[in-house]
Amino acid sequence: MNPIVKFGIAGAIIAVVIVASFISTPEAAQNHYTTTNSSNQILRIGYFPNISHIQAVIGLGTGDYQKEIAGVKVETEVFNAGPSAIEALFANRIDVAYVGPNPAINGYIKSDGQGLRVIAGAASGGVVFVVRNDSGINSVTDLGGKKFASPQLGNTQDVALRSFLLKNGYKTSDNGGNVQIVNAANADIFTMMVKKDIDGAWLPEPWGTKIEQEADGKIFVDERSLWPGGKFVTSLIVVRTDYLQNHPNVIKELLEAHVNETLWINNNKDQAIDIFNEQLENLTGKTLPVTELKEAFSRIDVTYDPIQASLYKGADNAYGLGFLGNDKPDLDGIFDLSILNQVLKEKNLPTISN
Repeated sequence: MNPIVKFGIAGAIIAVVIVASFISTPEAAQNHYTTTNSSNQILRIGYFPNISHIQAVIGLGTGDYQKEIAGVKVETEVFNAGPSAIEALFANRIDVAYVGPNPAINGYIKSDGQGLRVIAGAASGGVVFVVRNDSGINSVTDLGGKKFASPQLGNTQDVALRSFLLKNGYKTSDNGGNVQIVNAANADIFTMMVKKDIDGAWLPEPWGTKIEQEADGKIFVDERSLWPGGKFVTSLIVVRTDYLQNHPNVIKELLEAHVNETLWINNNKDQAIDIFNEQLENLTGKTLPVTELKEAFSRIDVTYDPIQASLYKGADNAYGLGFLGNDKPDLDGIFDLSILNQVLKEKNLPTISN
C-alpha cells in the first residue's frame, strides 16, 4: 500500500478518536481555564527513551518531576515515535506528551485546532542522517537506488528525510522514484544497519552516534546544518486541550519541573549523561557507552523554547509532501506559552514571545 495512503488512513483513525474524545468531554469546548485543586489528580505523561527527551527521562526516572508536581499521581508511558503518542493522547490514555513537531502539527490539524496545544520546547538539534561507510554514499549524487529508514511514517525524522531527498532531486519508490524508505523502531534500524539491510537512516540521537561507532556508519548530514543558526525544534511538550483547560495548576507544576530540569542539565552535563544512561537501562535494559552519549549530546541543545519558526517550517515541509491534506495548514493557536511564560517570569528568566 502507498505509504501516503497508509498515513491518510492512520490520520482518519486519529480523527475519529478525536471526535469521540470531544463528545465524551464537552468541557473541551471551554475557552477559559478552570483552576482545580491538585489533590487526587492524575497526570499521565508520554515520552521516548531518546536523549532529546532527556528532561523527561531523568526527571520522571529519578522522581524529580513527581516531587515537584505535588499531590498529583504521575503515570508514564514510553513510546517509540510521535504518531503513536498523539494517538494515545487523543484516545485519552495520556494527558501530556514529549513529541516531535510533525506529529504535534498533524494532531492539531486533525482535531481542527481543538485537540492539543504546544506548551513548551524540550530540545533543539540532535538529529542526523547516518549512512553505512560501505554504502557508496559520499555526496548527494549517490543517493539514487538506495534504501533508507526512519522511525515512523510521518514522524519528524521521516518528514525531514523525505524533504531532503526531494530537495536534492530524488523521489521515493512510492512516488515513482528509486529511493526506498522503510519505517522501523530505532533499535531495529540499528540492527538493519548492522545486517546491511539498509544504506542509511535519518533518526534522533543517540542512535545516529551508536550506528556511527558500532555499526560502521558515518554522519552524512547533521540536520543542524540545514537550519538557520543551527536551531530547530526536535522535541516539545504538548497537552490535550481539555486537560490544560481543567488542570492549569498541574500543568504549571509540570512546567516548573521541566524548566528546573532543563536548567540543571545544562549546568551539569556530565552528571546528566550518567543519570540518563542509568535511566535508559531501566527503560530499555541497555546502556550506551559514555563516549557515544557525550558525542550525541554535543549535537543537542536542551531547552524549553519551542523555536516556533522551525515548527512552522516543518509544517510547510510536511504539507509539501502531502502529509497534511490539500489545504495549507492553519496553525494559528497551536502554541499556548502563557503558563510557561508565567513560570519563567517567576524565575526571573526571559519570557518567550509568540
